Order: sequence, then C-alpha cells, then structure tokens
Amino acid sequence: MLIRGRDDSVPGKDSPMADSAKNRKFTILFDWFDQGRDGYVSEDDLQQMATLFIALPGGEAPQKAQALRGAFDKWWGLLLAAGDADGDGRLERDEFIQVMHSSVTAPENFEGAVLTIADAFMGIVDTTGDGSLSFDEYVQMYKGLGIDPAHSSDAFRRLDRDGDNAISYDEFRTAIVEFYLSDDENAPGNWLLGPLD
Repeated sequence: MLIRGRDDSVPGKDSPMADSAKNRKFTILFDWFDQGRDGYVSEDDLQQMATLFIALPGGEAPQKAQALRGAFDKWWGLLLAAGDADGDGRLERDEFIQVMHSSVTAPENFEGAVLTIADAFMGIVDTTGDGSLSFDEYVQMYKGLGIDPAHSSDAFRRLDRDGDNAISYDEFRTAIVEFYLSDDENAPGNWLLGPLD
C-alpha cells in the first residue's frame, strides 16, 4: 500500500512535478469521477460512472453493459487496494492522484484497468458498428458523460490524427494511452476530456 510521503517517485502537491501534465489530467479525472461532489472517489461514484456510460446510445445491450460494469469494478478494486492509504473505503484527491501514478498506469495494470474500459466503451459509443466514432457520435458522447460539449470540436479534430473525419478504434486507444501515460503538454490525447486548463 502506498503511504503519502513514503514514495519519492510519486510527486506530491509540494513537488516541482505537482503541476505536471499528468497531475492535471488526473485532477480532471478525479473531478469527473467524483459524481457525489463530496471531494472523494468511492465505489458508488464509479458505479455512477458506469451508469452514465451505459446510458449512452448503444449501451442498452446487456452484454455491453455487463462488460463495462465489470471493467469499472476491476478499476475500483485496484484503486481501493493500492490507493486507500487511510482505509476509509474512499479516495481523496491526493490518494487518487498518487495511485494513478503508482498503480493504475503501471504496465502490469494499465491494460486491465484502463484499456478494458476503453474497449468496452468503444463498443457502446460506436453506434454504427463501423469501428470508428463520427463527429456526431463524439459530441453525443461528450454530452452524455457530462463533459462540456463546447470543447468537442477541438477535441475531435486533435484526436482524428489522419483527418478522415472519424476517430478510429486505434486513434481512440492512442488518445487513451496519451491521456494516462504522457507528460507531453502537447499530446493530442490530453484533449480526451477537454483542455487541461
């Protein structure tokens, strides 16, 4: 278990790395996951996130809903086991950011914790079944997930790397990898949930 202040490889809020691109992205992610708006991420918050995803057009198929809920359950298990330093069954912002650095994005966990959700999610939002997201599907996704749609055009343009007016499965996966793993301020995947500022 990671205890704050005992792992120098994880930048704390007083570290020069505290304002890194990754930390800002994990802060955005925390705020998004904190569905109860109580300053913590809990199992209930992640279940509410899964419900948001499943409520999108395409999420009504039982097998898709089950895959997504299972992926969120797996992620919560990892967050709780590796990040709940004080044992209260929920994660405050610092705990969440630290466990994102130390465990969720670790090579042995990233595929199962993050990319499993990305794959299940793509199966839902690709309503035409053509293996890509159109601009309309992308905007609908933003609205359904409570992300400000004002940024959807910019985000879509950046994530559509080949400029074919669609975000392919590979482009979506690349964006997920960049959002979680890259500290490059200019990585297109940083726009997955809108701008960093």
